[in-house]
Amino acid sequence: MEKKYTLSKSPYFFFLSIMLMCLFSQSVIAQNLKKIDTLEVAEKKLKFGLGFGLGFVGGTNVSLSPNLTYKLSDKVNIGAGLQGSYTAIKDIQNTFTAGANVLSNYAPIEQISILIEFAELYALRKTDSPEGDIEKDFWESALFLGAGYNVTNKIAISAKFNFLYDSGGSVYTSPVIPFVNISF
Repeated sequence: MEKKYTLSKSPYFFFLSIMLMCLFSQSVIAQNLKKIDTLEVAEKKLKFGLGFGLGFVGGTNVSLSPNLTYKLSDKVNIGAGLQGSYTAIKDIQNTFTAGANVLSNYAPIEQISILIEFAELYALRKTDSPEGDIEKDFWESALFLGAGYNVTNKIAISAKFNFLYDSGGSVYTSPVIPFVNISF
């Protein structure tokens, strides 16, 4: 029996849709600008950030996420980044992930920020069993909504919730991930 594959059922369909929406919105915004930003102004709108997370709920989860964001307004930033993590449940399994993400930050007031992020991750999981180690590789999507406190204009302490979390097979040990983001 031949297996039919449709793009709309692909896990990549959602990721591609978000990427296209981000690209389309950027071109619409760019077309509506009345003046051309100089290089100096554009550099002030770009921020390099480095997020790192550490969680111990259900196991150990350590993540590192460099990102680049563009300031659309005083309240809204959009960006993209890379993401890597290591997750371990003692004497049961270890998981390494690597992938990319797109994100947007909204700051209703200076001290508070709200985050929405979509990540597509390649995972390599090693599970210990009596028969020996079992290795499995797969792709996983994550959709996060988070909030944080901006300690300074360069440091934020936050937590995010993964709406696509699956307790039976997720690379994360918990749907809630605390993290710190430092921007330069």
